[in-house]
Amino acid sequence: MSTTLKEPYIGGLTRQVWQWVRRRIHEEVVANGFDDLTPAHVAAFRNPTLDQLRPTDLAVEMQITKQSVNELVGHLERRGYLTREPDPRDSRSRRLCLTARGMALEEVVRIAARRAEQEAAALIGADRMEELRQTLQELVRLLPRD
Repeated sequence: MSTTLKEPYIGGLTRQVWQWVRRRIHEEVVANGFDDLTPAHVAAFRNPTLDQLRPTDLAVEMQITKQSVNELVGHLERRGYLTREPDPRDSRSRRLCLTARGMALEEVVRIAARRAEQEAAALIGADRMEELRQTLQELVRLLPRD
């Protein structure tokens, strides 16, 4: 029996969908006047929020190095999207605090993500989209945590 998979792996398929959603979000972010950000910057603004997150936790979630996240956060800070404030629970750590500009961007990202989902639902149908959402939620719930 051959172990060769004839169809694409789920990881490759979900990556393609994720990349499409990411492009759609970035296009809408730029169309709303936030044209000083790359898709990598926009990817930091995700559900539920970037606000009050520690940079080290963001690095883990984005699967990038601490140095890379510090460069990304520095760019966002210089452009007025966030500040780094002392963590009240750990004086050695910092917390990311969204500014009004950062909150406005976060709202545009949320709206754009919802629109991307609506576009996908229009392609496959609302029932199939809801089934996909439920299946992914169940899979996430059942996966072992690292």
